[in-house]
Amino acid sequence: MTHDHPVAAERAVSRPFGRLLTAMVTPFTADGSLDLDGAVRLANHLVDEQGNDALVLNGTTGESPTTTDVEKERLIRAVAEAIGDRARVVAGVGTNDTRHTIELAAAAEKAGAHGLLVVTPYYNKPPQSGLVRHFTAVADTTGLPIMLYDIPHRAGVPIATETIVRLAEHGRIVAVKDAKSDLTATSWVTSRTELAYYSGEDSLTLPALAVGCVGVVGTSTHFTGVLTKRMIEAYDAGDTGTALALHRRLLPLFTGIFRTQGTILVKAGLAAKGLPAGPVRPPLVDATDDEIAQLRADCAAAGLELP
Repeated sequence: MTHDHPVAAERAVSRPFGRLLTAMVTPFTADGSLDLDGAVRLANHLVDEQGNDALVLNGTTGESPTTTDVEKERLIRAVAEAIGDRARVVAGVGTNDTRHTIELAAAAEKAGAHGLLVVTPYYNKPPQSGLVRHFTAVADTTGLPIMLYDIPHRAGVPIATETIVRLAEHGRIVAVKDAKSDLTATSWVTSRTELAYYSGEDSLTLPALAVGCVGVVGTSTHFTGVLTKRMIEAYDAGDTGTALALHRRLLPLFTGIFRTQGTILVKAGLAAKGLPAGPVRPPLVDATDDEIAQLRADCAAAGLELP
């Protein structure tokens, strides 16, 4: 007679937003205005050609610091209508003002979003009790599931392990985009909660899966989506050799897309492929010829062609 050790029991894995999510850039026209037709074309490409289960709109990669509230709402509505039930739309609504975040969350829900990405309030560095109050206030006022976004190198403050565990008790806080680069902290949260953890760093997706993550919210996945999803599925199937081979193959682009700010190189790469992107808005600057040449080299190193 055998007795299963409780630690050995496999927990049911929840993937509320699937395995592969891309933080989509926001296409602009040549004069810098919002390109809704381009956004629809790009969203369809990312879902149909790159295999995304969900798209994150109005994140930092989507230039949320320089898009207006009205532009954010119009983008969500257009993309949600275009992709229908083929994928989910997760709307970035996080700001460093709780009241403003609640307003954006309400607008996103009304516009058709399926979930919300709420980043740690940045720059004003609230204490952990302030983070609990902020995230709880948003979760209390929306009907949508929430993904917390833990990115201390941008926000200036981490969401502490105990804080995340406490927030996990809220019924609408269901996931975390983890860009903390601390797999030990990730391990403690995934072992103590049912939260669905998504790697927020492309190059750490494979090791993150090993400590309980369920997928990725990617940037290079504008180009690596199919193979990144295959890597995750291979790991899930127990084929760690294939997963490792794909990780190593894609590493030049997982890292190369961040040689400068990620949006800049994604937009340059999309333009090279004839996909909607347009310029970036200041204070970002468009990629230089040298940066585009390096991006081509990084793509080639990953076995992906960039015209």
